[in-house]
Amino acid sequence: MNPAFSVLVFTVAAGAGYGLLSWLALLLLLPTLSQGAAPLGSGELLTGGLLGLVLVTLGLLSSTLHLGNPKNAWRSFMRFRSSWLSREAVCAVLFYPLALLWLAAALGWLPLGEGAVAALSLLTLLLAQLIVFTTGMIYACLKTIRHWHTPLTPVNYLMIGLCTGLLLLLAVRGLVGDAGIGRLGEIAPMLLAAGAIAKWLYFRHARLPGKSLNDATGLGDGARSASTAGRVRLLDQGHTAGTFLTDEFDYRVTLARIAGLRLLVAALLFAVPILLLSSAGTGDGGGTLLLAALAGLAGALVERWLFFAEARHVVNLYHGRPA
Repeated sequence: MNPAFSVLVFTVAAGAGYGLLSWLALLLLLPTLSQGAAPLGSGELLTGGLLGLVLVTLGLLSSTLHLGNPKNAWRSFMRFRSSWLSREAVCAVLFYPLALLWLAAALGWLPLGEGAVAALSLLTLLLAQLIVFTTGMIYACLKTIRHWHTPLTPVNYLMIGLCTGLLLLLAVRGLVGDAGIGRLGEIAPMLLAAGAIAKWLYFRHARLPGKSLNDATGLGDGARSASTAGRVRLLDQGHTAGTFLTDEFDYRVTLARIAGLRLLVAALLFAVPILLLSSAGTGDGGGTLLLAALAGLAGALVERWLFFAEARHVVNLYHGRPA
């Protein structure tokens, strides 16, 4: 698939924003996560909350830039019962009033009790993660793209959103707070390692054999067709130049480039942040934590570019692709 830069920004920025807001809500629900450091302060909550909302808004706005007719974006809300895209759009709009109410209550701007703040924190956490899940399911539900049609797709969206969100939270605590990052500094490397394993499993899935023309035409699997109807082959592509389908759905990337970018993802998104987090615990790590967050976001952008560039639509079988 041709990676549209607006979609890359949308999925990475929104995922990191929802991840950051989720971690803030979780810290309010489980203050023990701050053990070894001061509890979440109002300055950190306000800074992190605004940063999360800015990232979410930036992502949602950028998601409209790749549309051929942006004025029809409202139609994405019309198929909630059957479309994951519509579910994502509806949940994203509902998230704003909930998040603003939660932030106002958590900061003490609204006279609500602790029970109400805890309930709002839990709802914010669940809805944020639900939105990231629906984003992943937009791609995972497509049977025509084997790379995406797997439960590993929404799992990786959730894991990368949580990883980048936690790195941003640590950077906020390191720069705005004055009492360290506490237990979160121990949780982050474990979460990053789990994210690396999830991404490795997805890369293994991408190496599985693809569909053949026999599968695409419905003439049976390769083994049965070889013994009965024979192997289906393409006689004429029907065009001598590129088309919209070949430009958008047959984006060519060399195997060497894919291998190099996968190593870059492993380094920027997982290895570098883990190394920087280990060094940040020995002293004033505000700048180090910020660098770890920026490396994670850069790695997430590369990962998302690969996610689209590696994907192959089954329509390519009708335009000369052997599998």
